Amino acid sequence: MTVANNPRWKVRPPGSNWGDFGPDDELGRLNLLTPRKVLDGMKEVVEGKTFCLSLPLDVPGTKGWGSHRQPPRLRPAMRNGKPLFNFEMSAERPGATDVVSDDEVLLTLQYSTQWDSLAHVGQLFDVDGSGTPQPVYYNGFRANIDVCCDPGWSEPQASGAPQPEHLGARHLGVEKMAESCVQGRAVLIDLEKHFGRRNHAVTHAELLRILEVDRITVTQGDMVLFYTGFGDILLETHPAPDAKLLEQTAAIDGKDPGVQQWITDTGIVAMMSDNATVEYRHAFSPVTHGRGSYLPLHEHCLFKLGMPLGEMWNLGDLARYLRQVKRSAFLLTAPPLRLPGAVGSPASPVATV
Repeated sequence: MTVANNPRWKVRPPGSNWGDFGPDDELGRLNLLTPRKVLDGMKEVVEGKTFCLSLPLDVPGTKGWGSHRQPPRLRPAMRNGKPLFNFEMSAERPGATDVVSDDEVLLTLQYSTQWDSLAHVGQLFDVDGSGTPQPVYYNGFRANIDVCCDPGWSEPQASGAPQPEHLGARHLGVEKMAESCVQGRAVLIDLEKHFGRRNHAVTHAELLRILEVDRITVTQGDMVLFYTGFGDILLETHPAPDAKLLEQTAAIDGKDPGVQQWITDTGIVAMMSDNATVEYRHAFSPVTHGRGSYLPLHEHCLFKLGMPLGEMWNLGDLARYLRQVKRSAFLLTAPPLRLPGAVGSPASPVATV
């Protein structure tokens, strides 16, 4: 553990980079996504061919999925109590020939293809060295001070009472990612090619073998994507996927210390996958596992390194193309919504090869 003079923490988690980019840093590893890395990504563009890496926003569907994440509800915007859809402007401006349609959406920000911001997952950690763990996020930003939700918040239709203002992430919000633009060199690691559609936790040794066999070079500042085939299954089974899909594809083993050290040593700035958690989801029980993170890769990346994660990306077409041309690197452009205070965001990433 490191002891330092910081306004939010005296002790930083082992293996973390808290404070390395400054005491108030909110970008984490994205600080390494420099103009040089953007140029490196542009050098990977050979054909000018583009791939849409986002699923339709109504995928995955709802059967067997988490009830707290709902598909988007699209509806017309209202104007003077009427739907503003196929609205003839002549009703307000005699002689106008315009016909106008506006709409709005109630959107769960992490339902489909998404980014996890650094405010998405924190940990209970003793930042003061007092012996009492506190709920904190990357670089020591505090729950209920920097990442806030009023304790009186409830569903409006459940209470019928006016709602307190939701402050959200005063720090570490997804808008910080958006301001960095999230564009640069990226590489795709094809797990489906090596493991097929089977339940498997990919170890550090197996990861290194894949990099060697597929001749993949990962450098500091790169973004890394893992293709598992999970996204293809979502599209094949939409609109009624089964939660057991999580057991049908390989995923990187976030519990493996070697995997965590590889992430640290390579200096990569983001990790994404076509599955729902990026990492392999092990069964967790405090009885058998003791105290620790349910999602250890989220802990290592979001909490310790300040490295955003992308989930349920649409990687099938890109992966098949890269197999065909025996390539792995490309230019990735993937900013989230610039929505102040949000802890996650839909993504519409574009790969250019």
